[in-house]
Amino acid sequence: MIITTRTGITEAELDHIRERVEALGLRTHISRGEHRTIVGCIGDEALLQEVPLRAIPGVESVTPVQKPYKLASREFTPGRSRVRIGDDAVIGGGDLAVIAGPCSVEGREMLMETARAVGSAGASALRGGAFKPRSSPYAFRGKGEEGLRLLAEARAETGLPVVTEVMDTRQVELVAEYADVLQVGARNMQNFSLLSELGGIQRPVLLKRGLSATVTELLMAAEYIMSCGNRDVILCERGIRTFETSTRNTLDVAAIPVLKAETHLPVVVDPSHAGGLAHLVAPLAFAAVAAGADGLIVEVHPQPEEALSDGEQSLTPTAFAELMRRIVPFAEAAGLRPPRAPAGAREAA
Repeated sequence: MIITTRTGITEAELDHIRERVEALGLRTHISRGEHRTIVGCIGDEALLQEVPLRAIPGVESVTPVQKPYKLASREFTPGRSRVRIGDDAVIGGGDLAVIAGPCSVEGREMLMETARAVGSAGASALRGGAFKPRSSPYAFRGKGEEGLRLLAEARAETGLPVVTEVMDTRQVELVAEYADVLQVGARNMQNFSLLSELGGIQRPVLLKRGLSATVTELLMAAEYIMSCGNRDVILCERGIRTFETSTRNTLDVAAIPVLKAETHLPVVVDPSHAGGLAHLVAPLAFAAVAAGADGLIVEVHPQPEEALSDGEQSLTPTAFAELMRRIVPFAEAAGLRPPRAPAGAREAA
């Protein structure tokens, strides 16, 4: 249930509305807009059916919410959410955000080379896996805390905030010590214990859509995090599993405008995992931005043929810089401010 208050409501009236709702066993969440305040009622809406909410002083309108996700819904929060990562980067604020870096942190030299390259090309943040979920237990599964320390070192040198995956509830506090954004991979989208744990930390969460998850299931996963107190959630469409085998996954371009209509949360797209091949990354990125994505997350490696994971879908630094140059008209057509390389990098080039 969404309660919209009248203009000029007093704090005493607002408190009274919350008290009436909470007395029935529901929780409330306040969203303050420029002219109106919205009271989100979280819980069993049936408990409010017999209450004359419109008669409470300060109430202007009451809107039932039939969707299972409430905190993530467009009705719950006026406008669109902006998620700040690091000191300066914002996802969902009108700038096209690009998160880039290697699939896995393999060592200091390769990570620093990649971080400098993506930063010079205009990336908003650095991605890199310290803990890697792999289909085979014999594949390279990351360098763990050593990888986290290297990511922190790269952030200190380049100024890029760090995005890295957390796989287990036991890793949350450790990863949060080093990372600016904690990523939930596709395989963990419905790891509800992990989602609940992430709801209790003060770090943005980048939530990837599961391999076979519906849009509603993705939003319900976000609801888990948000219901536990963390409202800084970024949704990621990374391709879903279909009958098609010519690409690694099938990029659900339609999910982007659907999500933008259903939720106030920012939406980013991972064209690397969707296509699975480097030459597919750019066209899928262009399509994602044209469809309304707030950002991209792209895999970049200085020597893809030597990468310990996902080399076939990783761009070289040169190819990434070209992608960043070519993405500009797509961002502008979508009403976004395109990424720009730092002035020093442009002059050096």
